[in-house]
Parts: sequence; structure tokens; C-alpha cells
Amino acid sequence: MELMDLMVVDDEEGVRRSLKKVLERAGYRIILAGSGQEAIGIVRADSGSIETVISDFKMPGIDGLETLIEIGRINPEITRIMLTGYATMESAIEAVNVGIDGFLTKPFENTELRAKVREYNLKKRLKQFVSEQIFLELQREGQKIVPRNVPVTVLFIDIRGFSGMAEKIHPEELSELLNVHYFTPLDNIIFEHNGTLDKHIGDSIMAVFGAPLSDGNDTVRAVASALRMREAMAEINGKLAGRGRKIPVGMGISTGEALAGIFGSVRKKEYTVFGSAVNVASRLERLAKENQILICEQTYRRVQEMVLVEPMEIPAIRGMEKKIDVFNIVGRREKI
Repeated sequence: MELMDLMVVDDEEGVRRSLKKVLERAGYRIILAGSGQEAIGIVRADSGSIETVISDFKMPGIDGLETLIEIGRINPEITRIMLTGYATMESAIEAVNVGIDGFLTKPFENTELRAKVREYNLKKRLKQFVSEQIFLELQREGQKIVPRNVPVTVLFIDIRGFSGMAEKIHPEELSELLNVHYFTPLDNIIFEHNGTLDKHIGDSIMAVFGAPLSDGNDTVRAVASALRMREAMAEINGKLAGRGRKIPVGMGISTGEALAGIFGSVRKKEYTVFGSAVNVASRLERLAKENQILICEQTYRRVQEMVLVEPMEIPAIRGMEKKIDVFNIVGRREKI
């Protein structure tokens, strides 16, 4: 089993040595830093192998909170844990509230410390598979998240001609294109607009706005997210042009009622939504050509003051009793 790097940051040598001894028994390869500045320098030089950073709260110079915040900017995938005495517990809780993954208190029991580090790492990894909204809702409600019908706006985005692209590109390069230049930037845009990342389906991304949390402005946020995605992909493709690469995408957006909740088996569960809004959004995405954002009439009615559109003629959608009006978003309306 490959050992993961864990960095201990503390200005007291005795604490560093103690933590090193305890955590090496948990299977970590330990890196020691005597100051926040030193720790930040180590992460900047090589953040890829570091899984976890534990930093003392009170240190001369850059304190533990500033250190962990800066490390998070460099590599947000690193689990960041604050080490604090009971006298500074309030500050530690504040640190958790601003995004630090957890905190440990001095003095510590060895067994509890190892268990807490495992727990915080597990939570960090779990957040990579479910959206922040789902994670927070699960923390608040647990099993009380029951299926319910809610109004939502659903967004699908997919790469045009992906199968042909995959046949021509080496798997390692394809993985880099997808992970670095597609999934990561577009997933981040969904989160920035307070959307829920429902799932990745092959090269398709499904996002939901309005479940499990709604602010009454869900459709606007969904369309704003799609517009920003289109702009981001134009920027990315401009940079990829020098490598002879391009990631062409099309999008579909639909608004309506959906059944939202946790579904699955004892082996695997996921929070997702079902309903006509999902089906229509998926169908519109498949019909969209490169750079098109196709939306249904109900979506258009809610965003007509923010976008310019052109009506589209599309085939009847299978399963729909009547033909729906569809619009392609050609741009934003200028604010007066």
C-alpha cells in the first residue's frame, strides 16, 4: 500500500516529534515544518503527494489559520486540520466554519488522534463525490432527507463527438483533458452558482438548481452557470488550440417539478432527481450543437430579461404529450 504524506506544522519540536511518532504508526509518511512559512513553501514545491496537513493554531509569524487557508488555495484537495489547546477552542471552531476540515485538541490521546485524522480525511474525500449542499444537508438532517416533489432547473452539458475524440487520443492525455480542462472548471462553476452537482455520466455533467436547497432564484442561477461555462470553455479551447486540441460542448436546460431524494440500494445510494424536467434537459442537451444552450419555454419565461434567444425547431420529444417550445441562448442582454 502506498504511503501518503502528512505534514505536521508546529513551532515546538517536542510536539512535532510526538505527532510524528503517533501518526507513523497509522501508515503515514511524516513531513515536519517548524513554521507556517516553511509549510507553505513545502506545499508550493510539491503539493501532489501531501494528503493531510496538521497545523498548530498559535505560532509566531504566520499563525495556523493563515497557514491552512493559504495551503487550501494552493491545493484545495489537501485535508487541513487545526491543532489547538482547550484555551483556543473558540478560535478552532471559527476555523472550521471558514473551511478548515477539522480540529484536534492538546493534550491528545494517541488512539483518538489517529481516529480523528482518518475521520477528517474520509469526510474530505466524501465531499469529492457529493456536492457541498448535499453534504451539509446530510449533516443537518441525516436520514430525514426523504423523497419529495420540488421545483427545479436541471442542466446537462456534454462533449460533442466525444467517442471519436476518445479513439484518437492516448488514454493519459484524454484523462488530463477531461479532468483538468473539463470536469474541474465546470464543476467549480456549478458550485460557484450554488448548484448541486448531481453526477457525471461518461463525459456528461448533470447539475440541479433548487434541490436540496432553493433560494427562489434557481433558474437564473442555472442559466448564469451555463453562460459562464460557455465562456470558460471558449477560454480553455483558446489555450488548447496550440496543442491541436478542442473540447466542443452543448448544453440543455429545463425547468419543472421533480422527485428529489436519496435513492439506491444498500450497496450504493445517491442524492438525485427524477422527472420530466430531467428528461427534457437531457434531450435538449443531445440536440444542442457546439456552443448551443437550448432551454425550454418555462426556463425562458424566468430568464427572458437576462438573455437573448432565438426560437428553435426540434423534433417532438419522445414521452411528451405535446411539442414544447425551445430556445437557443445566443447571448446576454445588456443591463440598462
